[in-house]
Parts: sequence; C-alpha cells; structure tokens
Amino acid sequence: MLTVGRAGFYSLGMDADLSALEARLAQLVDYTGSLRDANASLQRDLAAAQERNQALAERIESASARLDALLERMPAGGG
Repeated sequence: MLTVGRAGFYSLGMDADLSALEARLAQLVDYTGSLRDANASLQRDLAAAQERNQALAERIESASARLDALLERMPAGGG
C-alpha cells in the first residue's frame, strides 16, 4: 500500500507525465494541421500543373496536325 507521502510523489510524477503528453499531443495536432495545409497546397499545384500539361498537349497536337498538313502539301521529290 502506498503511504501518503509516496502517493503525493506518485501523483506529481503522473501530472508531469500527463503534462508532457498533453504538450506532445498539442505539437502533433499542430503538425497535422500544417501537413493538411501543405497537402491542400500541393493538390492545388498539381491540379494547375495538370491543366497546363493538358493545354500544352493540345497545343502540341494542333501543331503536329498543322505540320502534317504542310508536309502533305509539299511537292514530292524536291530535288
């Protein structure tokens, strides 16, 4: 059985552990929020990059079609 003096010491130790755990949990909550913000930013950046990629792919396809049309109009032999 714990003595009164020892019970008080044990309680102080638990309080310190709980305070440390609470502080660590607060850090983890803050870090999780930061990660969520970073993830949202990366998702926006990715969406924008995908849109640019699609636009560039369409421009390349259009340029390729125009080039093919020009090549078809060129006289054969060329020499």
